[in-house]
Amino acid sequence: MRTGFVFGAVGFFIAATAISDRHESVGDSIPGLTAAQKASFTDGRTEFITAEEVDEGLGPVFNEASCVACHSVPAAGGGSERLVTRFGKMTNGVFDPMEYAGGSLIQDHAIDGFQPELVPAEATMNVHRRTPPLFGLGLVDAVPDGTFFLIAAQEAQRSDGTAGRVAMVDDRVHGGKSVGKFGWKAQVPNLRQFSGDAYLNEMGITNPLFPDENAPNGNYDLLKNNPMPAMNDTGDGVDAFTNFMTLLGAPPRSRMRDGDSGENVFERIGCASCHVATLRTGSSDIAALSNKTFHPYSDFLLHDMGSLGDGIVQGNATGREFRTAPLWGLRMITRLLHDGRATTIEGAILLHDGQGRSARDRFVALDAKDKQKLLAFLKSL
Repeated sequence: MRTGFVFGAVGFFIAATAISDRHESVGDSIPGLTAAQKASFTDGRTEFITAEEVDEGLGPVFNEASCVACHSVPAAGGGSERLVTRFGKMTNGVFDPMEYAGGSLIQDHAIDGFQPELVPAEATMNVHRRTPPLFGLGLVDAVPDGTFFLIAAQEAQRSDGTAGRVAMVDDRVHGGKSVGKFGWKAQVPNLRQFSGDAYLNEMGITNPLFPDENAPNGNYDLLKNNPMPAMNDTGDGVDAFTNFMTLLGAPPRSRMRDGDSGENVFERIGCASCHVATLRTGSSDIAALSNKTFHPYSDFLLHDMGSLGDGIVQGNATGREFRTAPLWGLRMITRLLHDGRATTIEGAILLHDGQGRSARDRFVALDAKDKQKLLAFLKSL
């Protein structure tokens, strides 16, 4: 377990330079890179937007042929309304991802000679997940694991029923367990693993971190017809994706800002209990990421969301838990919540349940003026 620690997780970061406030354009690299790092970012972006081909290992089943096919709004590295499907069932009260049937992620495309996957008839859960944006994730990756434990401890001390939980997940890069920070269920601990996972599970390209091909709906006999049975990527592609995401800048705040009044309401009704405004990175080999303050509006912890949970167990998360979704870049997201069911910010707030229910109820009780201030603040993120 990696537990490097930087003094002051929540309340002591304000004095440091705030990266996201200086960053101007969505989709640019973080400021302060060397020439070599800028080149790595550009090369990674090229790989990110380039469609894979069958002779490069695409498939046999996959979701899209390129990363940008899903991560495109409002720029390469963003999100989109593209949904993926997950499934499973409960067996003797325990979640079954139905690995024998290719679970729990559906690959809805296939190369010639293969058929896209279908949700098995015996599955009792069939849910959707929205494509989230990737902006600023290099900053999140550079936060020491110990910071998240401190945040969780501080939240527990409040004793208000909203404390989050650190997700400890398998770390294929460093070995052992590390803090999960990425994915809807905080099931991924670092951007390199995130890249390797996406390469295999979204594009069907095997790589050193994920060397085993996905069998269509779990039928391994079909893989005898796989046109590219050898390792598809030796690690160069994973490196390129990792470099692009690591160096991708945080989403800038809107120039249309209403001062602090809306954020005061945000804090007063309890939204900031989980959507923590400010974090700080630790020491990094990349100077532009080293000891920097940034504002993701998330604690990156798991929270019980009650009826909003989708029943899917991933990593260390239960079926009722989700990682707190970062709110930076919120104004650029057109469909909200994990499954895109909400089309407005207010609609997403009203669907909060579980540990988010109290803040939701306080939102409902706001007068029209304070509600307008809060929504204006959220639309500036």
